[in-house]
Amino acid sequence: MPTLQFKGKNIIWNHHLAVPFHTLDEVPELNYNPEKANGNMIIEGDNLIALKALLPQFAGKVKCIYIDPPYNTGNDNGENKGWIYNDNVNSPLLKDWFKTEVNRDDLSRHDKWLCMMVPRLKLLRELLSDDGAIFVSLDDNELHNFRRIMDEIFGEENFKNIVIIRRGIKSVQAQFETVDKLNYGFEYLVIYTRNPKFRFKKFEIELENGKEGSWNNHWRGTDRPTMRYEIFGITPETGQWRWGKERSLVAIENYNEMLEELNISDEDITQEQIDTWYKNKCEESGEELDLLRLSNNGKPEHFIAPSESKLASNLWSDLKPNGSSQLKAIFKKKVFNNPKSVDLIKRVIKFIEGDEENITVLDSFAGSGTTMHAVMELNKEDGGNRKCVMVQMPENSEAEPDKNICKDITRERVKRAIDKYGYDSGFKYYRLGIPLDAETMLAGQLPTYNQFAKYVYYLCTGENLEAENKIKEKDFYVGEYGKQAIYLVYKQDYETLTRLALNLTLAEKIKEQQPGKKRIVYAPSCFLDEEYLTDNQIEYVGIPYNLFQRNQ
Repeated sequence: MPTLQFKGKNIIWNHHLAVPFHTLDEVPELNYNPEKANGNMIIEGDNLIALKALLPQFAGKVKCIYIDPPYNTGNDNGENKGWIYNDNVNSPLLKDWFKTEVNRDDLSRHDKWLCMMVPRLKLLRELLSDDGAIFVSLDDNELHNFRRIMDEIFGEENFKNIVIIRRGIKSVQAQFETVDKLNYGFEYLVIYTRNPKFRFKKFEIELENGKEGSWNNHWRGTDRPTMRYEIFGITPETGQWRWGKERSLVAIENYNEMLEELNISDEDITQEQIDTWYKNKCEESGEELDLLRLSNNGKPEHFIAPSESKLASNLWSDLKPNGSSQLKAIFKKKVFNNPKSVDLIKRVIKFIEGDEENITVLDSFAGSGTTMHAVMELNKEDGGNRKCVMVQMPENSEAEPDKNICKDITRERVKRAIDKYGYDSGFKYYRLGIPLDAETMLAGQLPTYNQFAKYVYYLCTGENLEAENKIKEKDFYVGEYGKQAIYLVYKQDYETLTRLALNLTLAEKIKEQQPGKKRIVYAPSCFLDEEYLTDNQIEYVGIPYNLFQRNQ
């Protein structure tokens, strides 16, 4: 199938590579129960920049990604307004085109939506683990485009399902005699994985009222002569019985035993009595048992046990579209349009995690904060240790300079949910800080040592620095990776930084550490010749000018 073409694709396709890494600056006064945060993070800022900033810590580590991006209806905020694409692309030709509001009259709104989504999807793929999945809520407006662009970014072989989700049906059409189309009664959840060989664990959905026992025809069409034997005076001429002869005979005995114990006839026994006896018998013995009888129409049939769950399909119509009522229960008023249901996100998480209960969940279009609410609810239910990372923009503007959805709705929802429902949890709140690039550093805006060290480690290895507590700023030591030891000669003071260098005294000190390993030293300058560096297994990388050379 040919790839999807759209305006701006050639410029935007690798835009995520040009996005500089930024620091994530903790805002202590907006934390809540930080001692119980357990890795829960709420990040205020542009999600494209935030996703890039998360790479050093979470690349390949996120098991479950859920996003609910703009549906691109032309009325995405419920106030007859669209959305504005504001990525800082390096193209004068596209900047004017992007900076206009995307509404239903914009004939290029599909192109702009794809330009917005592509770099974010590419970064999300880098964050997703090999045994993880991404779940994306959409409606009809962009589903066709989204499938094709996801096939290109994630690979067609990684497409898994399109799940049908119920949505609330608005009654506004009732006042008109004619309508241009039917109301939407459902939306989609599109699922992709990172690894085509990954398989989901068998997933069952709990039934609200359970499912009573039933009976199934004991004959099947598969032609196995060895499975044709006499029961109830019947021997099939074709096909076969479902079970072997011994199992079937035991099942008949079990059924007759039940009738004797209940002192009731085959004609008078009810399904409820059968189910109750069956459950009690299984509890007594700790094992399941078979039942086999002759049906009213003279055919052998075996018992299908009552169940509290059913095997899941891609039809999740049992989930109620109750996100608005769940949010209103917390705020006591409407504060957000079309919030997702906690029950939906809980199901998404349970579907992907299998038996694990310590996964990382990421939502980069956090909105009202449903995802972290769902994670905390699951942890309370089963004692799990899941962590959640959410990203949300303030969405302020010249008309509304004080608007801050992330602080006033996303954060506030999670804070209130912790208090209202007694979650033993908390979170830390972050804002996007300065970019980690040469221009910013040369202008005197410098990150902390730990921020820069984690970033340098990621650039050097492509991995997250797990043992952050082993960073030794005094010795300029960052960490080790295989047969390499990584150092960063740096101070968060511009005057001091300009005087720092990899000199002979420092090199000799580094030689004494991590024997047998190659030392990679990031420093502003180097006073040693190449022969000395080679003889002593030292590789020098200059900062900030050469900061990005190893990651190209």
